[in-house]
Amino acid sequence: MTLDFSKYNGLIPTIIQDNQTQQVLMLGYMNEEAFQKTQEEKIVTFFSRSKNRLWTKGETSGNFLKVVSIKEDCDQDALLIQVIPNGPTCHNGTTSCFAEEAQLPFLNQLEQIIEDRIKTQNSDSYVASLFQKGLNKIAQKVGEEAVELVIEAKDDNADLFLGEAADLLFHYLILLKAKGFSLEKVETILKDRMKNK
Repeated sequence: MTLDFSKYNGLIPTIIQDNQTQQVLMLGYMNEEAFQKTQEEKIVTFFSRSKNRLWTKGETSGNFLKVVSIKEDCDQDALLIQVIPNGPTCHNGTTSCFAEEAQLPFLNQLEQIIEDRIKTQNSDSYVASLFQKGLNKIAQKVGEEAVELVIEAKDDNADLFLGEAADLLFHYLILLKAKGFSLEKVETILKDRMKNK
């Protein structure tokens, strides 16, 4: 990566984006030293124009920004850094300095709900009770739902077909969690496969 630090008095505007939600969290500036430190430590460090020194985001609050990826723009004079934030990014206590709260895509929300239900181990929760029965029972349930979906696919009742599709997807997410994987891992594999199609 060859960056042009000459255009803005040695500083490069740097957009920080949540890796999971894709929400823009903040804008900061990096000089060459801040950029190198960010690359080495995998924690975002800016050059503070008001303090006139390097400033690691979170050094006071503990709300660090863990680097997932760094991309330069086409002119090599701006950066987009995708991060995993450790708490609110804005000093006002909000997720983003741009005030609006992003929502996770629905399947990611559902994945989090499943994880929460498993952790609570509430016997009233279907997810928790199925999880407690073990991997074989979860896998069996996914198989049953897959067969039911195939049967409904042969008929013309859209409501029943979509209901079975939802059941299969729901139980598949439980199975992924039981195996210790996330939907993101599957998405990564699919994205890699699409590159070769």
